[in-house]
Amino acid sequence: MLYTLYEAGYYQSAPLRLAARMTRDFWSSPLNPGRDTPLGRRLYASADLIANLTRRYGRPAWNVDSVEVAGRKVAVTPEVVWSSPWVKLTHFRRDEADMRAAGRTAPEPTVLIVAPLSGHYATLLRGTVEAFLQDHEVFITDWSNARDVSILDGRFDFHDYIDHVRDMLTVLGPRAHVIAVCQPGPAVLAAASLMSEEGDAARPASMTIMGSPIDARLSPTVTNKLAEEKPFAWFESNMIYTVPPPYGGMGRRVYPGFVQLYSFMSMNIERHQSAHLQYLQDLMKGDGDSADKHLEFYDEYLSVLDLTEEFYLQTIDVVFQNYLLPKGELYHHGRRVRPEAITDVALMTVEGENDDISGIGQTQAAHKLCAGLSPDLQVDYIQPVVGHYGVFNGRRFREEIYPRVRDFIAAHQARVGMRREAA
Repeated sequence: MLYTLYEAGYYQSAPLRLAARMTRDFWSSPLNPGRDTPLGRRLYASADLIANLTRRYGRPAWNVDSVEVAGRKVAVTPEVVWSSPWVKLTHFRRDEADMRAAGRTAPEPTVLIVAPLSGHYATLLRGTVEAFLQDHEVFITDWSNARDVSILDGRFDFHDYIDHVRDMLTVLGPRAHVIAVCQPGPAVLAAASLMSEEGDAARPASMTIMGSPIDARLSPTVTNKLAEEKPFAWFESNMIYTVPPPYGGMGRRVYPGFVQLYSFMSMNIERHQSAHLQYLQDLMKGDGDSADKHLEFYDEYLSVLDLTEEFYLQTIDVVFQNYLLPKGELYHHGRRVRPEAITDVALMTVEGENDDISGIGQTQAAHKLCAGLSPDLQVDYIQPVVGHYGVFNGRRFREEIYPRVRDFIAAHQARVGMRREAA
């Protein structure tokens, strides 16, 4: 019912949205002599804010057309190299001629960035992709919006997620490097554990886990406490709704993206209110640069996707209520997941000092679980000052975190290469 009411509210606001757009266009037209008057700017700003607050936010474009490599501009083309109904494995292919011109002729490490499936699209990691493109062949998981996936395509749960990570590592071939950003940490660690125990040739050479709830019992945040305090039945009864027509996934039970968005925004509601007020003031002052930065951020932030009922509820159960992985009680298709079986997949963990989503220690817990790893294959790093988003994006990520992860990957790319030569 809530999903239907949400859709009805969107369509009922259509007259207001249309009026706001017409007003915005009228007062921004170069033919309007009152365009640059204080009244004109005020009316334009108000109409623009209303239009943006009431419009639909779809899947954002990647807009990664080029990257600077060794001081040269290199063209980039996103290509889907593997897919299922639930994900597109996207390769950001760098132009070979441009790479040669930049002096990069040798193969560079292959990196799989596993984006979170927690409400936002993978494009939230646009800055992460751009950073890694400087020195790597970059692939990323571009997850589907569950409301668009037909119920004929079946279920997608936490264990399917693990299988998808394994499948994509297999597609990329032997000893790629995997990076788990936030939510996928437990699934990536589980996949690496299973592949290591089997001696799978496609197991990664290294894994970097960033701001992830490997053990959500440690340094609990508001998010963790909510999951602990509410009984599992509460999440089933209050967070799951049926996708209505005309979506392709109509009839599918989902955790709607707009519910997750409300949860995100309610945690920092005053900050968002201040940001929109500042946006209004910037428009009235004619400060287009600041207004554009606001729009760029919120175009991404307000674009959300739905999660399947089974994936969402299993994540609550496995990760946030019963802590199955750190307790050694996670079973995948009847097999216990054993992180201690990992002996040659190097591990780096990255946390933010001010992370209010995954507290300090939750990601570090991966080191204790990977008891079979020698110390020389482990790195733990805590970035001062940054919060959750700053762990994988922003200035400090580019200048302080990324260089450390790059060097970690390079070291273990060399280690794997030497082992191959010895063999």
